Amino acid sequence: MGIKSYTVIDHTFDAVVVGAGGAGLRAAFGLAEAGYQVACVTKLFPTRSHTVAAQGGINAALGNMGKDDWRWHMYDTVKGSDWLGDQDAIHYMCREAPNTVIELENYGVPFSRTREGKVYQRAFGGQSLEYGKGGQAYRCAAVADRTGHSILHTLYGQSLKFNTTFFIEYFALDLLMENGECRGILAYNLEDGTLHRFRAHKTVLATGGYGRAYFSCTSAHTCTGDGNAMVARAGLPLQDMEFVQFHPTGIYGAGCLITEGSRGEGGYLLNGKGERFMERYAPSAKDLASRDVVSRSMTLEIRQGRGCGPEKDHIHLQLSHLPAKVLKERLPGISETASIFAGVDVTKDPIPVLPTVHYNMGGIPTKYTGEVLTVDKDGKDAVVPGLYAAGEAACVSVHGANRLGANSLLDIVVFGRACALHIQETLKPNTPHKELSATAGEESISNFDKIRFMNGQIPTSQIRLQMQKVMQNNAAVFRTQETLDEGVEKLDKVASLMSDVKNADQSLIWNTNLVETLELQNLMTNAVQTMYSARDRKESRGAHAREDFKERDDVNWMKHTLSWHDDKSLKTTISYRAVNMKTLDENECKSVPPMKRVY
Repeated sequence: MGIKSYTVIDHTFDAVVVGAGGAGLRAAFGLAEAGYQVACVTKLFPTRSHTVAAQGGINAALGNMGKDDWRWHMYDTVKGSDWLGDQDAIHYMCREAPNTVIELENYGVPFSRTREGKVYQRAFGGQSLEYGKGGQAYRCAAVADRTGHSILHTLYGQSLKFNTTFFIEYFALDLLMENGECRGILAYNLEDGTLHRFRAHKTVLATGGYGRAYFSCTSAHTCTGDGNAMVARAGLPLQDMEFVQFHPTGIYGAGCLITEGSRGEGGYLLNGKGERFMERYAPSAKDLASRDVVSRSMTLEIRQGRGCGPEKDHIHLQLSHLPAKVLKERLPGISETASIFAGVDVTKDPIPVLPTVHYNMGGIPTKYTGEVLTVDKDGKDAVVPGLYAAGEAACVSVHGANRLGANSLLDIVVFGRACALHIQETLKPNTPHKELSATAGEESISNFDKIRFMNGQIPTSQIRLQMQKVMQNNAAVFRTQETLDEGVEKLDKVASLMSDVKNADQSLIWNTNLVETLELQNLMTNAVQTMYSARDRKESRGAHAREDFKERDDVNWMKHTLSWHDDKSLKTTISYRAVNMKTLDENECKSVPPMKRVY
C-alpha cells in the first residue's frame, strides 16, 4: 500500500490552532470572537487537556492579600529564570497578569474568595515584595487546588460561545511548509482513518510539553511534545531544551503532583530525622524557595543518608498541623490524591514525596507576540511566516532556566491571547488563500505510511521504556559530563531502534498502537535535543545543575541554546542566540541586572 491509498480531505480556514489546552483555547476563541474562521485541532477532548491538572494557581500582582506590584513580579520571574529569561517577554507577561486574572474571572472562573469577596491569593515559591527585599508575596490566585481544571472548563465554554470549529481526536502529523512559510498542517482522524490538510494563513502550536520522555513525571501520557517535533521535522530549531524542571513534591512511587500550594498554605518538608532541612539551604524563603532549589535540597538530603522510609529514599511533606478547615477548603484535591496514591490521611500522616519531572522550560523559540523564530543565513533572528506557538510548547522565554510556580497558567493565557492579538493586527478575516501545491504533505504521509507498516522486531513500548530510563538516569536533577556523554551515546542508540519498530496493528481506525509510535517518534526528537543541549552547557543555571561546573557562568553561557535534529540521519546540531536583557520600555520597568541568586 502507498500514499494514494489514503483518503485526504482538504479544509480552508483563516487560522488553525493545534491543541486545546489553556493556550490553544485562548488563542482559538480570541480569533473566533474577532470574526476569523478558526479550526482547533486536538488529539483528545478539550477538557482532557493537561491544563486540567494544574493545581496551585495563577500569579498576578492584584494586591488582594497585601501590597504588591507587577514590577516586583517581574523581578521575581527574572530572578527565578536565573537570568536566562527574555526580559521583554517577562515584562509583557507580568504587566498583563492582573488584567488577565480579572478577564478570567469575568469569563466565569470561580476563584476562591477572601472574607471581603476579593479573589483569594496564596503564597508561592520564589515570590517576594520590594524587589526581593520585602518578605513573602501573596500573589497566586487560586480555585482551591483545582485552578487549571476551572480555567480549562471556562475557556472551553468561551470557545463554544464564539463558535470555534473543533476537530476532536485528530492527531496533528506535520506542518505544511512552502518556501519557508507555514501554510497549515496535516492531521490524522483517529475515528475514521482519513487524513486532513488544513490550509490556513496562520498556524498556532499549543501542544504542551514532553514530560513523558522521562520515566517518572507528573505529565499526562498525552504530553509527547508533538508540536516541538513538527517544528523539528520542518528543519526549524528548538530552544533551551536542557532546562527540565523537577517538581519537588511528586508522590513517591506514583509521580502524581502535590501542588506547591500545599507549602504555600503552611506545609513543610521533613527529612528522616524529622528536621525542617530547607532552613539550611534557603534561610529566608525556606520551603518556598524556587523549585530547582527545593528539588536539589531534597536530593542532597537523600544522598547524605537523611531520607525517609526503610530505604531512606524519599522526603516527607507534613500537612497534619494545618487546620482541617484549611485542608478541606484550600487543598481538597491534594487530600484525595494523597489518600488514593499514597494511602495517607493528610490530617494524621506526612505524604512521601520525591522530585519528579514536571515542566519543560525549553521548546519552540518565539517572540512575546507568539511568532516563531528561526535564524537566517547570517545567524540573526528571523520570524517564520505564518507560524505561532504558545504555552509549554513555546519558549518565549519567560521561564528561562527555571519556571516559578503558578507562572505556567499565566503564561498559557497571556501568550495564547498574544497570538490572537498579533494575528488580528496582521490578517483580515476571510483573506483569499494562495493555492497549496499538489504535493503538500506528501513527505508527512510517506512517514505515516512507513510507521504504519513497520514490521521490525521491537515493540513501541520497549523502545519508549529504554528512552525514558536513559533520560531519567542521565539527564536528572544533578548532571556531570560523564553522565551526559553517556546519555548522548545511549540515546543515539535508542533512537536508531526506531527503524526496527514492530507495529502489529496496521488498521487506520482507532489504531492506538500507531498513535503511540507516532508519539514515540515525537518524544525521541525532544529527548535527543535535551540530552545534546545539556551535554554542551558547561555551567549550572536554574534547573540545569552540573556537579562538575557548580557555578553560573554569565560570561560564556548567558545565551539560549538552539538545537536542530534530523530523525532520518539522526544528526543533532547545536548553536546559540542572545538573551534579551532589555524590557519593552525602560521608563515603565527597568531591566534587572544579573546578580547572585539566593533565597
